[in-house]
Amino acid sequence: MSCLALNASFEPITIVPARRAVRLVIDRKAEVLEVDREKTFRSERQEVPCPTVIRLVRYVHVPRNFRRQVTNTFLFARDNYRCQYCGRHRHELRGRQFLTRDHIVPLSRGGNNSWANVVTSCSPCNNKKGNHIPSEVGFSVLARPAEPNYVTLVWAVRRVTPVQAKYIDMFYGQEVLRALTGSG
Repeated sequence: MSCLALNASFEPITIVPARRAVRLVIDRKAEVLEVDREKTFRSERQEVPCPTVIRLVRYVHVPRNFRRQVTNTFLFARDNYRCQYCGRHRHELRGRQFLTRDHIVPLSRGGNNSWANVVTSCSPCNNKKGNHIPSEVGFSVLARPAEPNYVTLVWAVRRVTPVQAKYIDMFYGQEVLRALTGSG
């Protein structure tokens, strides 16, 4: 069970475990905006519906000017879980095939581990490319790699319910919501 935490300004901040959300509400640090009435938390004296969206009572400054390191989780999400050489989605891979991180310019040839130099690759394409630049083995990158924006980076790997999605839509708009949910 997870709960969408909004800043006092209604800006979506993060997803927190429902137990943490209940604690924030009990400590009067947050207020409940949406609940799942089918799930409850019980104590000796009371029963509380499970919160699905909370709003912090006080505004919390969230820094935006930091660079996130490249992790496979965020890299695969940025590339929509598709090999950037052959275009296969992770669900199309078979047997011992899997997604990997590939350096367009290999580290051994002066490349770095930056967002602009890494792409998602299926293991067969990564093995075929080896220590080469894509053009040397007849490959081309499907989409030019770049660092994703903050909103996409933070929310791309989180699952949101339809109720939570309306708050993301309210603050960031339909375009961001579509990118995060993979619709339209």
